[in-house]
Amino acid sequence: MEQNKQNTNNLIGVDEKISWGKAFLLGMQHVLAMDLYIAPIIIAGLLALDSMNTTFFIQMCFLAAGLATLIQTIGGLRLPVVQGPSYVPIGALAAIGGKLGLGAVFGSLLPGALIIAILGYPLKWFAKAVQKIIPPLVGGTVIVIVGISLMPSAFNSIYSAPGNIGHNVLIAFVSAAVLITCILLGRKKKGYGTFFRLVSVILAIIAGTITASFFGSVDFSSVKEAAWFSLPSFFPFGKPVFDLQAILTMVFIYLVILIETTGTWFVVSTVTGSELNEKRLNRASVGEGIGCFVGSLFGGTPMTGYSSNAGIIAITGVASRMAIISAGIILVALGLIPKLSAVITCVPEPVINGIFGVVCVAIVMNGLKVIQNVVIDDRNMMVIGVPILLTIGTIVLPKELLNSVPDFANYILSSGTAVGAIATVILNLIIPKEREKAVAAGEIH
Repeated sequence: MEQNKQNTNNLIGVDEKISWGKAFLLGMQHVLAMDLYIAPIIIAGLLALDSMNTTFFIQMCFLAAGLATLIQTIGGLRLPVVQGPSYVPIGALAAIGGKLGLGAVFGSLLPGALIIAILGYPLKWFAKAVQKIIPPLVGGTVIVIVGISLMPSAFNSIYSAPGNIGHNVLIAFVSAAVLITCILLGRKKKGYGTFFRLVSVILAIIAGTITASFFGSVDFSSVKEAAWFSLPSFFPFGKPVFDLQAILTMVFIYLVILIETTGTWFVVSTVTGSELNEKRLNRASVGEGIGCFVGSLFGGTPMTGYSSNAGIIAITGVASRMAIISAGIILVALGLIPKLSAVITCVPEPVINGIFGVVCVAIVMNGLKVIQNVVIDDRNMMVIGVPILLTIGTIVLPKELLNSVPDFANYILSSGTAVGAIATVILNLIIPKEREKAVAAGEIH
């Protein structure tokens, strides 16, 4: 997608140098605001892992996320993108693990990751495909879909979190209110405005956690029980088994994840004012593939760029890669030091998801910025509106219906983002641009 540099409200640019102390503080905001331990917990439950293996699995996903973030930010896309476990492959991994065992799960992840990398280099196909089928109309719509598809998960997590639902709603409200207040205070460009904008997420987390403590929703007992240090190893859950059907399934899932993460790159490109040129897109595909491959070696799941962190960039105005590199280093540390990862998982879910809801708003607004100059005629209205409708329809799809469809369809329908993104691409390709064709043919002047 060819994207022009846009005006942004960033306080700190992508390649702007900042002190490592400041970078660490800003990177910690990104890590604290992520819910990257949720997907591993769900997958561990579906794979019937015991408590010890579940804890270790979460650690390895932290480690994989950190390594993938460093690979993508330093050598791949070279934009401030935080990588984390994707929700898209949850159903597929559970199905493969249930039928063929854990060895087949991790055996299926490695070939697909390499194929994603090869699409970037040496084939250089990925950028050509993106630039051909994802113009600003599609890219902006995908960003909007990403934000919309994430909103219900924030509310569901608040309502279903342990404890009294009224207390959870109040905790989430306080967290969101503090974040919104900091954003509004941050409109003042100098002095206290800059301070509140830079540390808005941390202040919201602190306020929400203090509120949660009044209701007994904060429990740090797991921190005391956790070990101080744990070394990773290759294939910790057993020797990989390479099953052809499982591999082909995961290759398709990786392509869906690639569409999902491309939406995140559009968000980051928009909020940072950075162009997604051909070279950058191909590097991004390589970074995505290598990050997933390396993470899988240590027992992690497929990684994807987290749109929530792009939303945090929009909120704080800090686009520095140094902050995201620091976040990657922190994630690696969380994977190696169980006590630290235990601290992160102790932040109550309503706190994280109260903040997450506001972040989703920022994502949607940035998507609208991309398409604001597009003429909304009947054709474009369908290209934008129908995928949003399908995204919402997928989100509210009854689980019994989801479980009744073939595995192949289940994998796609498990992700509102994937359904909406695929629908946007297809509709933009198949709905003819009648007026443009007529103009090109000289029929309309």
